[in-house]
Amino acid sequence: MESNALRANCLSFSELLGQAVALISPTMTAALIIPVMFSNTANMSWLAYLLGTVMLLFVALNLNQFARRSAGVGSMYAYVSRGLGLTAGGIAGWCLVWAYLGIAMAGMTGFAVFAGKLAEMVGLSASPVVFFVICGAAAWYCAWKNVQLSAVLMLVLEGVSMLLIVGLCTLVLSQHHFAIDARQFSLSDTPLSSMGLGVVVAIFSLVGFECATAFGTEAKNPLKSIPRAVIWSLIVSGVFFVFVTYAMVDGFNGYSMTLDKIDAPLNVLAELAHVKFLQVPLSLGAMFTFFSLALSCINAGARVIFAMGRHGLFHASTAGSHSTNETPHVAISVMAAIAFIVPTVLTLLHNEPLDIFNWVGTLAAFGFLVPYFLITIAAPVYLARIGQLRRRDMGYCVAALLLLLIPAVGSVYPVPPAPVIYFPYLFVAYLLAGVVWIVSFHRRVPAARARIREEFAAMHEGYPLSSNPPLTEI
Repeated sequence: MESNALRANCLSFSELLGQAVALISPTMTAALIIPVMFSNTANMSWLAYLLGTVMLLFVALNLNQFARRSAGVGSMYAYVSRGLGLTAGGIAGWCLVWAYLGIAMAGMTGFAVFAGKLAEMVGLSASPVVFFVICGAAAWYCAWKNVQLSAVLMLVLEGVSMLLIVGLCTLVLSQHHFAIDARQFSLSDTPLSSMGLGVVVAIFSLVGFECATAFGTEAKNPLKSIPRAVIWSLIVSGVFFVFVTYAMVDGFNGYSMTLDKIDAPLNVLAELAHVKFLQVPLSLGAMFTFFSLALSCINAGARVIFAMGRHGLFHASTAGSHSTNETPHVAISVMAAIAFIVPTVLTLLHNEPLDIFNWVGTLAAFGFLVPYFLITIAAPVYLARIGQLRRRDMGYCVAALLLLLIPAVGSVYPVPPAPVIYFPYLFVAYLLAGVVWIVSFHRRVPAARARIREEFAAMHEGYPLSSNPPLTEI
């Protein structure tokens, strides 16, 4: 049996924070992305993460103009619709589905990478597809069963993993007597163009902070807890990145290989710090955090599909919720199935999981940038419409737009090698298909516009019309 409502008032601030931090996945960055950052910015990598965090805080300030005033399911799909209209909102939701699917795939491939490493430690081997099955099935079940269970599980898994990494990095710094590493405060060896590329990596490491807004119907005290979760997920992750990057660069000083040439930096760092016994728990932590990443994306993406399905932009079945679990089980199943199928097919075509991880993560980044631009523009338009626009709000908008140009340009220039060079065209094709579909839908079903506007208007005080039946035109 199905209903049309999600479980209300069940997620606390800490659980929303856990969802957002799990989607940002600080452990993923420490395990796989910091070496990429070092290849661009070398000893100044910590500064690139600091700048990236500050940049996205401006985007978060614009996002929170909506989050403080309204709450409902659908994340930036609903917010952009209220600021720029239903077509722009539909495009934002369309892109978020792409983004969350890509990062869910990255979670599955990362899970397979570290599960494979753990298997090798005990002399076993298995196809990555086996690990995709385990990760995908477990993530689907948790998301299908209970959103609160998912949130608590992600909070615990990511929290434990981050504590392990912070402990290792603190040990490394203590063995260096907490001496200041002067090399990491000299800009002379890092050209400005390289710092720009580093900021691109930093911003892509931090995307996903907005996912707490997808749980407006299920959050406790959403007008306060959601904006706080958005800001604090960025601050917690940004501080973690700055600290861990600084410690890792310091820890690899004088090592036979540079940091950018190492594919398992945490394990090597544990060996250098003479705590090799930590390699197993660190790998376990990384494996579980990639599971949390996949689970968080399936949860967040399913809420966007659920909201758009209610309005007729996806099949009406996606707007159903489980009568007992009160989760968007059809949308969850769609997200989990696609997130499993794509990396499985690519693996069967003889691609390595780490390559697939890099490809799907890069593709997902395009999906985040479009909604970030749209929400930044939507915020002052919305505030002006309700008579609450201030000069500093325009400042937040201009600053965020200018700063977002850095990752937008940096993702396509300098021209990347194949196959990454073709990724922007693939995303543009997906985007254009979405624009055509959304515009044609609203032309074919003009009555839908009034109904959708009515539901969004009811969100203004944080009480969405969750009892309304979904539209069923498709």
